Amino acid sequence: MTDHVLVEADGGSRGNPGPAGYGAVVKDPATGEVLAERKDFVGIATNNVAEYSGLIAGLAAAAELGASTVDVRMDSKLVVEQMSGRWKVKHPSMQPLNAEAKELAARFSRVRYEWIPRAENSHADGLANEAMDAGTAKKTEAPKKTVKQDRISPVGWTGATGTPTKLLLVRHGQTAMSVGKRYSGRGDVPLTDHGKQQAAAAAKRLGSMEGLVVDGEVAPIIASPLIRTQQTAQAIADALGGRVETHPGLIETDFGDWEGLTFKEAMDRDPEFQTNWLSDTSIAAPGGESFDGVHRRVRKARDELIARYGGRTLVLVSHVTPIKSLLRMGLDAGPSLLFRLHLDLASLSIVEFYPDGNASVRLVNDISHLS
Repeated sequence: MTDHVLVEADGGSRGNPGPAGYGAVVKDPATGEVLAERKDFVGIATNNVAEYSGLIAGLAAAAELGASTVDVRMDSKLVVEQMSGRWKVKHPSMQPLNAEAKELAARFSRVRYEWIPRAENSHADGLANEAMDAGTAKKTEAPKKTVKQDRISPVGWTGATGTPTKLLLVRHGQTAMSVGKRYSGRGDVPLTDHGKQQAAAAAKRLGSMEGLVVDGEVAPIIASPLIRTQQTAQAIADALGGRVETHPGLIETDFGDWEGLTFKEAMDRDPEFQTNWLSDTSIAAPGGESFDGVHRRVRKARDELIARYGGRTLVLVSHVTPIKSLLRMGLDAGPSLLFRLHLDLASLSIVEFYPDGNASVRLVNDISHLS
């Protein structure tokens, strides 16, 4: 166990937003001995997101070492001032990261933040650049399907350029929990017979769309690990002649103690807590997960998929909250969108993410295939 440690963290983005990575190093402040290093590619993100990610990784590593007090040194004035409480966190995309960092910092008896010049933060900066190099190389080496050049064009007046990664977002079909309008998060319930019919209709719809099979190659079909999404995804895979992959980042919100309850039952049980939960996306359901936590998880999943399949069309079969989170990213909207957007069972939505950081929402909650 190390009682007191020094954390140096940094992050960078080649494009801001662009390919981004972070680095963090934990040292013995007396001897300078390196106790831990962390680095990772975070996908397409801004400098600020990467810098906060580096801080979070460094604090997590310090906690793993059993430290009780931490000195943090960073060359990001924004992160240092916001974490010190002297600057407000105004940008919606920064608020969840700031909250996560503060939650980690609260585990220590004391955390002190200090701004340093970039030249004095070379270790963490080097790790961040290694992460960006590795992430960019991996993306470059990943197999890509041939895309006809006449399909690649800027999105008109938006100024977006390059080949987008197009996400076809399909919500799973009906389950017994959705019939009863019950909180259905991690409970692993299958589709009803009607839900299977909805999945078949969605599969037929996607089977008629252009661009999902190119030169005999079927677009990746990626689903949440729960059975209702797996069944829906398999219907699509059967229609296209593809196969289903699984990504845990696409799983539904963990509703904890409310799992299986109706809205009224949960309200009767925890009236004040549920009211607060509905007005603050940073609050987790009892024993569960916050919407902010879901958003961070889904953003990470999106970045991983773009790093792997950038420039391609993907079919993602998921749940209400993850799909809303992806549409929220596409719209660059705040968390209130979660409560103002309705998504039907077996609905189709489409969002495109461009390599220059732009995005375009093409379709939301289309259920024409169900009529």
